[in-house]
Amino acid sequence: TRNVSSYTPVERDGRPTGLLVGGGERRTREAFARLTGGEREYQAWQRFYDMTGRVAQRIFPTLTEPLPTRDELRLRVDDEEAWRVLFEEPIGVAVEDRFADDLVRGVVLTDALIGTFADAHDPSLKQNRCFLYHVIGGGTGAWDVPVGGMGALTDALATAARDAGAVLATGHEAVGISADGSSAEITYRTAEGEGTVAARHVLVNASPQQLAVLTGDQPPTPAEGAQLKVNMLLKRLPRLRDSEVDPREAFSGTFHIAEGYEQLATAHAQAAAGRLPTAPPSEIYCHSLTDPTILGPDLVEQGYQTLTLFGLHTPARLFDRDNDAVREELLKSTLAQLDAHLAEPLADCLATDADGRPCIEAKTPLDLERDLRLPGGNIFHRDLSWPYAQEGTGRWGVETRHPNVLLCGAGAVRGGGVSGVPGHNAAMAVLEELDA
Repeated sequence: TRNVSSYTPVERDGRPTGLLVGGGERRTREAFARLTGGEREYQAWQRFYDMTGRVAQRIFPTLTEPLPTRDELRLRVDDEEAWRVLFEEPIGVAVEDRFADDLVRGVVLTDALIGTFADAHDPSLKQNRCFLYHVIGGGTGAWDVPVGGMGALTDALATAARDAGAVLATGHEAVGISADGSSAEITYRTAEGEGTVAARHVLVNASPQQLAVLTGDQPPTPAEGAQLKVNMLLKRLPRLRDSEVDPREAFSGTFHIAEGYEQLATAHAQAAAGRLPTAPPSEIYCHSLTDPTILGPDLVEQGYQTLTLFGLHTPARLFDRDNDAVREELLKSTLAQLDAHLAEPLADCLATDADGRPCIEAKTPLDLERDLRLPGGNIFHRDLSWPYAQEGTGRWGVETRHPNVLLCGAGAVRGGGVSGVPGHNAAMAVLEELDA
């Protein structure tokens, strides 16, 4: 569990300062007062997140149950103001009504924009759906990190599957699914050739587009990805211009860069007009501070850290003209925004590999589509959905037009949050049928 929620550096009246959220109520209250000069924004923050916390407690348990109807979920929420704020009007309305400080507004809004290219007032409300999943996770909205990293989680799942009698066949690429509603056959390809395996049910942990390819159906139009992903290994954490905050605290939560409310609006408008944002917004996570086991003991002893940067408002269309050149241009300007708040260049802190090259890699939406088959480079596989039943969603949100083929990846209803919810729900759908 992360002790610090976030740190957002900013320059006010010519001096470096920032907002540290976390480390206890008194510490957070003082941080708001340091930034804003009073109590108003902190009190507004508390009221707003008390509201989202109540909603989280009521909605989160439904994610692993059959889909409720919209009316049933509204009754479960049992708070008309919260329902209006989260489900009916653009989240920008609540942000502007409840908060006055531009930086505080921006910090609140960022949860609506992760992997989602939208304005705060987008009438589609896709920004609201993104915000909702961020604030209801775990029933609290708090971000927990799996000890040992996601690889350890995968290993645990594999062990549990094998213990239950499953055979895990690596190096087998599924290339086709034939299903008649009661039985199915999967065609796969290996280095030795093709083969088939029969099954009663097929659970597909792939995008809706890839599922359509496998079943021979017409693929849906990909939803455009809109993020820059940067992975880094550092010899040490950089010093901050804001001397009142320890870098280990600042980087242990979400480190927001160029994410003031107006900055986010400007970046979106520039990208929507086909231009790279002049001040690209991004945020950084340092998972090795929360869980040092993701690094080798020798690197931990030497003070090495991992940094993951997630850039916002960079839709795939911006990279079409020259992916490599635009990637480099965007990476340079994104890191410049970070450097503006550091007391030393980030480049001086980067580790180097055996050939002396800095340990940094950047991935655009086009890279993610090519390397991971993410449709349109979209990290959610498609636009996030509301957590209630709509036409065609089925009972569990994992059903497809083939009764015994279920979608258990991020593109399922209630998927896209690195939660495992679609996998659970696909398994429940199968068990429910077997028990019928």
